[in-house]
This record gives sequence, C-alpha cells and structure tokens, in this order.
Amino acid sequence: MNRGSAVLLAALALALAPAAQAHAHTTVEVGPYEIEAGWGTEPPVVGLRNTFVFEVSLPGEAEGVKEGVRGAFKSLDATARFGGASKALDVNSAPAPGHYYSSVIPTRAGSYSVEIVGALGDTAVDVEIPVEDVETTAVLDFPPRAAGGGRGAAEDSPAHRSLHEGIQRDIGALESRLGGTGEGASLDAGPAYDAAVLGLSLAAAAAVLSVAAMLRKR
Repeated sequence: MNRGSAVLLAALALALAPAAQAHAHTTVEVGPYEIEAGWGTEPPVVGLRNTFVFEVSLPGEAEGVKEGVRGAFKSLDATARFGGASKALDVNSAPAPGHYYSSVIPTRAGSYSVEIVGALGDTAVDVEIPVEDVETTAVLDFPPRAAGGGRGAAEDSPAHRSLHEGIQRDIGALESRLGGTGEGASLDAGPAYDAAVLGLSLAAAAAVLSVAAMLRKR
C-alpha cells in the first residue's frame, strides 16, 4: 500500500468514526483526587427525569489514565442546590468503577450546583460544583409554540373565547335592563350605566391578564 492510499484510508476511518458526545461536566481537584459532576442527559430540561452523575478518580499508572475510586460515597454526602433550595441526594454506584448517579426531576430553569462534603481516605472534601443550567421545554419544542402568553396565544385560547362571550352576554343583559343602546333607544341611564360598563370593562381586562399569565406559565 502506498503512502497516498494509507492517508486516504486513515481519513476515511476518521470520517466514519462516531463522534464522542460532549458533556458540559465540571471537574475539581481535591488533593490527589478528581471529582467530576454533571447531568446524565444534556441539555437538562425542566420536568424531564434526569440524573446527577459523578466520577471520582485517582491518577492511573500511565499518563492520562484515571483509576476510578470504588465506594467513594460511603464517606461522602452530596446535596443539590438551586438558589436557596437544597436537596440531599441518594447517590448510587454505576457499573463502571468510580462512577455514581442520583436521579432527579429538575422543576425550575436556571443554575444548579452540587455540594460534596466528607472524606476520601485521609483527604477532607468540601466542594460545591456547578453543573449545566437547566433549560425550559422550549429547547425541545417542535414545532415552536406561540410566544409564551403573547396576545395571539391568549386571544386564540378557548378560555379567552369563553370569557369574551360571557362578557358580551353580561353587557347585553345590562343594556336590556336599561332600555337598550340601539338607535332610538333611551340613553338616560346616566352615571349608573357608565359605572356598570366601566366595571365590566375592568373585570374583562383583569380576566384577560389572568389568561395571559396562565398561558405564559404553560
């Protein structure tokens, strides 16, 4: 095989090789140990089951090779943190030596971290490791939803249509009691009529804002 053919085959092999999945994990060094933390599924999404995953390792005999530490969380405690909220994690051992996981369902978008406290051998451990931010479901939505709680979404919703029809019925009933507002009808209801219509208008505006807020939360 000539040199040109060898180069061509090498390039083809690289092109066909599966790409390694990139993980946004964070690694910290504590004494001789390395502790890596991140999400099992990335990007993490609100409301979808996920796992915090950990790797605890020591340098191996060969350069660039790590040796997983078994039973690390027998003497370590892990706590998930989001803002002022915290949750003690039940950490399980994965099949691969030095790998661990804890199941969780993230309920809020934003920044999370994991605090690990305890000891590894004679080395004290007290670290807080940030993990990738949790995203809203919009990162996975297809086709995209209407702009969250936007005017179009609120006005097209069944809740909004039902609300609008109810307000129209109330105004019609009020007009009937006051003698109507059509051509030739008496408009001598004066301040009482104006106040009643103003009250209905304010109630309608408040209800529309409530529907919009509800749609934004969805």
